[in-house]
Amino acid sequence: MAREIHDPAEIVRLVKEAAGGDFTAFGELYSIYLDRIYRYVFYQIKDKMTAEDITEEVFIKAWRAIRSCRGKEKTFSTWLYRIAHNHLINTLYCREKLMSLEKNNLVEVIDPKQKIEVKIECQELLETITCLPQNQKQVIILKFVEGLDNREIGRIMSKNEGAIRVSQMRALTTLREKLGNRVR
Repeated sequence: MAREIHDPAEIVRLVKEAAGGDFTAFGELYSIYLDRIYRYVFYQIKDKMTAEDITEEVFIKAWRAIRSCRGKEKTFSTWLYRIAHNHLINTLYCREKLMSLEKNNLVEVIDPKQKIEVKIECQELLETITCLPQNQKQVIILKFVEGLDNREIGRIMSKNEGAIRVSQMRALTTLREKLGNRVR
């Protein structure tokens, strides 16, 4: 079960220890970031098993390269997302078609009718996001699903904040057009 970050100093400490070879410290970092990296990968790849495999590969790559984080402990999150981003790019180039998105556990609602309506709306939104160009799709996922700010998204995607804002604006405009009045 992944846990929330409570103290950025704790992350810095764990990264320093992991960079020194402490596997237990890396295990704690894994627990902290697993759900976030999985969610980021899943929304891009749209297949549960493939997302699990890629997430595992991201953490294996991170463990192998953790020593390169020495002196950059405060940007560990960005570094980890960058590994995921690069791995996704490689994976997406090799895939001919994206798999359909699993609908399980999207929303928990008491009223069955409301639950169905929300699932349909979420599915429409996710399908529309899938139609966005890759860069716009990544910006939307990192911004609105992962809650990252434009500077961090820029570092992950190797773009400046202005380019991130433009991609976000274009993506939101496209989403509004395709979904009509549902996106405000």
